[in-house]
Amino acid sequence: MKRAYLIAAAAVSALALTACSRQEAANNEANPGQSQPVNAAQDAVGAAVGQVSASTMGANSTEAFVANAAMSDMYEIQAGKLAQEKGQSADVKAFGKMMVADHTAMSNEMKAAAQAAGVTLPTELDQRRKGMIDNLNAANGADFDKVYMAQQDAAHAEAHTLMTGYAENGDNATLKALAQKAAPKIQAHHDRVKQLQQGGQAAPAKK
Repeated sequence: MKRAYLIAAAAVSALALTACSRQEAANNEANPGQSQPVNAAQDAVGAAVGQVSASTMGANSTEAFVANAAMSDMYEIQAGKLAQEKGQSADVKAFGKMMVADHTAMSNEMKAAAQAAGVTLPTELDQRRKGMIDNLNAANGADFDKVYMAQQDAAHAEAHTLMTGYAENGDNATLKALAQKAAPKIQAHHDRVKQLQQGGQAAPAKK
């Protein structure tokens, strides 16, 4: 466990360095703070931070589990709406629509279970996920689909780790049951992401 926290600390430090690089890019570019390589690096470091968090704190702490699950749903809903607006592939648009519907339903279930457990839900995204949404807003054209699907790959890997971890180690029966229910759906989402990344996309959607 100590090693995991050290890894988490290192990952957070790396994320901070990436944020500094992004700020430097903001000072040098006409499009403030939105350099595609910097954004991609930020997403990659964020994915590593998320995996460590999901496999340690979120899997063992009810409060951390609820907070991370709730923010995961919020991120998926916001990102899914952007995918419907900015996605170039019909499949990416359809996937975004599915994310909004499925994660809205999961969010509603989480709210009820968290309230019953006496755990307060976050009302906004953390800085890591806000950065992911910023990077989606900055991506355009074919780049958007690539950025969105790369984020979805990492986000669903993180969410599945979170759900399976709490399902095994959590101390609240209702939330454990919710995690057990959510895990296969998240895995199905992740499987679809992999299909799309391997070329299972339709022609660009008609505007």
